[in-house]
Amino acid sequence: MNSINANKNMKTNISPIPLPERTKLNRRRFFGATAMAVAAAEFGIFRPADAQSSQANPADVPSIKPGTHTSFASLKQIETGVLNTGYAEAGPADGPAVILLHGWPYDIHSFVDVAPLLASAGYRVIVPYLRGYGTTSFLSSETMRNAQQSAVALDIIALMDALKIQTATVAGFDWGARTADVMATLWPERCKAIVSVSGYLISSPEGNQVPWPPEPAFLFWYQYYFATPVGKAGYARYLDQFNKFIWHQASPKWNFDDATYDRTAASFKNPDHVDIVMHDYRWRLGLADGERKYDDLEKRLAAFPPITVPTITMEGDANGAIHAPSAAYRNRFSGKYEYRLITGGIGHNLPQEAPQAFAQAVIDVDGF
Repeated sequence: MNSINANKNMKTNISPIPLPERTKLNRRRFFGATAMAVAAAEFGIFRPADAQSSQANPADVPSIKPGTHTSFASLKQIETGVLNTGYAEAGPADGPAVILLHGWPYDIHSFVDVAPLLASAGYRVIVPYLRGYGTTSFLSSETMRNAQQSAVALDIIALMDALKIQTATVAGFDWGARTADVMATLWPERCKAIVSVSGYLISSPEGNQVPWPPEPAFLFWYQYYFATPVGKAGYARYLDQFNKFIWHQASPKWNFDDATYDRTAASFKNPDHVDIVMHDYRWRLGLADGERKYDDLEKRLAAFPPITVPTITMEGDANGAIHAPSAAYRNRFSGKYEYRLITGGIGHNLPQEAPQAFAQAVIDVDGF
């Protein structure tokens, strides 16, 4: 491994670029592009389209060294539908709301540097633990430990209702980006705008039945592992080693230290974490059932409807997780839109690796 602080002074550049982008793909990104050609076929054939830029002129976010902050000043709990949700809050209570959503295997610390930047710009920032993470818990032992995309999105709608937030800018990566996409699709009136790392992430079990070529399928190894009983047992037994390995795979140039990982790893001790993770990936592959009460929502999502709210999509130039080329999903966004490639060795955990760029995108999309 490289030394712990090898990239602490790495320059991060934001590059809004027209589509299709011109990139020199390394081996990993080649596999990702090859695999996503299969997914692109599911979405149909897309014409190239230029990025749209905001006509507003929002203030520039001040520079910040990733890792400047290690904790949140305010952690709270609130009942939200079937959950008691733990969340961090920053900024003025009467500021425009921003909701920041993490993915797997991450937690609210992905936004530990983003939140104060947005708070200082006047936003009310809400950063919840998703179901199965941190201090978020189910109110009833009888509730299915369900992680299908519509259920997780409804959790955030319930959180907004509990906090009396009518509309918010929703921004996230991984599961969080998927959730932002789902919310903007099903409840656009609740989303002023979204920031979605890696683009349009709505999927369906039926759509995921298309076989992958072997090399890109390799990048999804953990999903197939989770499909087995031994995979669930292995994840539970080697939880910390497993998720740290995923961090290295997904962000190969991010030289995080043990303390950074450990702050997030504490959230994996949630008693529902393993069940939620297993259900998410098994449901995606059609190996686990969802709940009937979400069938109508999932049917709407399975049509892959366009997202109409203002959107910025982002990608790190060193994202080791499989992801679609931006041209493949461009026409899934029909409102004001911009795509940003964040350079400088930025991987999958974009907000934690490039907090200034992520916060800037949130402020910019709010001005679209």
